[in-house]
Amino acid sequence: MANNSKTRISTINPVASALDVRSADEVQWADSTDVIVVGWGGAGASAAIEAREQGAEVLVIDRFSGGGASVLSGGVVYAGGGTRYQKEAGFEDSPEAMAAYLKHEANGVVSDETLMRFSRDSVANLEWLEKQGATFNSTMPAYKTSYPPDGVYLYYSGNEVVPAYGNPQLAKKPAPRGHRVVAKGQSGATFFAALKQSTLAHGARTLTQARVQRLVREQDTGRVLGVEVTVLPAGDPRTERHKKLDELVAKWRLYQAPRAQAGRREAAQIESEIGEKRFIRAKKGVVLSTGGYIFNSDLMDQYAPAYKPGWLTGAAGCDGSGLRLGQSVGGIGQDLNNISAWRFITPPAVWPKGLVVNTKGERFCNEQVYGAKLGYELMEKQGGKAWLIIDSSLRRQATWQCLFGGLWAFQSMPALALMYKVAVKGKSVADLAKKLNMDAAVLQRQFDSANAAARGEAEDPLGKSKDMRHEFKGGSLFAIDISISQKMFPLAVLSLGGLKVNEENGAVIDGAGRDIPGLYAAGRTAIGVASSRYVSGLSLADCVFSGRRAGKAAAQDAPSVVSVTAKEWAQESVGA
Repeated sequence: MANNSKTRISTINPVASALDVRSADEVQWADSTDVIVVGWGGAGASAAIEAREQGAEVLVIDRFSGGGASVLSGGVVYAGGGTRYQKEAGFEDSPEAMAAYLKHEANGVVSDETLMRFSRDSVANLEWLEKQGATFNSTMPAYKTSYPPDGVYLYYSGNEVVPAYGNPQLAKKPAPRGHRVVAKGQSGATFFAALKQSTLAHGARTLTQARVQRLVREQDTGRVLGVEVTVLPAGDPRTERHKKLDELVAKWRLYQAPRAQAGRREAAQIESEIGEKRFIRAKKGVVLSTGGYIFNSDLMDQYAPAYKPGWLTGAAGCDGSGLRLGQSVGGIGQDLNNISAWRFITPPAVWPKGLVVNTKGERFCNEQVYGAKLGYELMEKQGGKAWLIIDSSLRRQATWQCLFGGLWAFQSMPALALMYKVAVKGKSVADLAKKLNMDAAVLQRQFDSANAAARGEAEDPLGKSKDMRHEFKGGSLFAIDISISQKMFPLAVLSLGGLKVNEENGAVIDGAGRDIPGLYAAGRTAIGVASSRYVSGLSLADCVFSGRRAGKAAAQDAPSVVSVTAKEWAQESVGA
């Protein structure tokens, strides 16, 4: 067997260079199966279930106990085109209208054909989730929200109601497409529990607390033959500690970030100290579905250092391992600098009626847009600094919504603290401008144009819909710091870039645009529909779409169809 030196890229989860061998017979395999799925979250479970439905033997490997970021999510699936729940709520939708809207969010990150296929398959994929045990409902909130309360399961989860995103030729009124899994509390755990149970019921085998450290590749064909995995021994107290760390890190990740990072390092240390190395054969293919890379400090330093002060969002396994495994055999990373920043200013539902301005006092974005759109404009064009300005009237309405509007505590408590403890108060526009070190004339022009739009004398300069316009009639003003540095109002961030894949089958592609034989990727490990501008539910929907695509293709892979050697592959990839 060839002995390649290991390339340590991350202190959290090191990934080694691929092990190149002349043939599969050179390797002493501890186990074999048709399809190996690396990462047991929403995408991995979808891939495993689909591969089993195609008749393939499947082994799912997870570094922890499964679930990944899907468990920690809100359990929202972006679905449309005429779902049962849209119809029950009285909305008409079509795949064409859904694709037309998503084209605004995808920004060409996937082809129009893929976007249309995603939209056409949406109803069927939601029904497929129901067959796996997930349940949905058609109840809707009374107003726009970032996440609906218990008892409410269908909502506008993106920018559908923003005028600039509409298409009157395709739909008389925008349709809600955020389908939240029915559950008490946030729905991510319930969403994954259904997929986990279905994975097992379909007969897929699982290997948990096992870290895939490198891929095994055939030299003459470039085909991925299997994986090298480090498995923690059963019965060892440190193995139990490792399992517990996953739970603890999930609790610590937002409010005790340094402690969570220490937990991730401890987990990696346990793996290095007691992990047992095994080689596992994949006779048909390997699917990479390990999530994003938000907890890979090296990648964040390289591609998105400005986002590191944000609220890093994801599971302990979102360490870029799937990305780096793909790159180790010639896969290409795309849009690795694309980080989604969630600056939600609703609820309270009236906050978007205020004005968001930069440090110069200028409005720069329609305040009613989805939080990730506002976050993008904030981070990429305003240096991460901005203010939300409301008046006494809006503050009273927002306070009522926080106290009596049925909001989640994580929505209402920060809003109240920001309005009454953090906000900078000004007696007038000029007074507020002075306190914020802004040009009073510039700030006054923002109020003048917004007031004219609210009175119907002109259109809003940034396209705010009529129902979200507000006339400021004098009195006290309150400026809330919504910058990334505002500790009372953390800015959640997650990674969106990943491996480039063949959009027909989910195969990882190299620099020359060729499929890497035997290797597929899905979910946030891959470039997909959610890889440009995030809207709530789009990632889970893409996990199902891309996971099923990769699982089906891997199960049907034909190992004999190969023509390029690994050496030629590497040379051409470098040349590309």
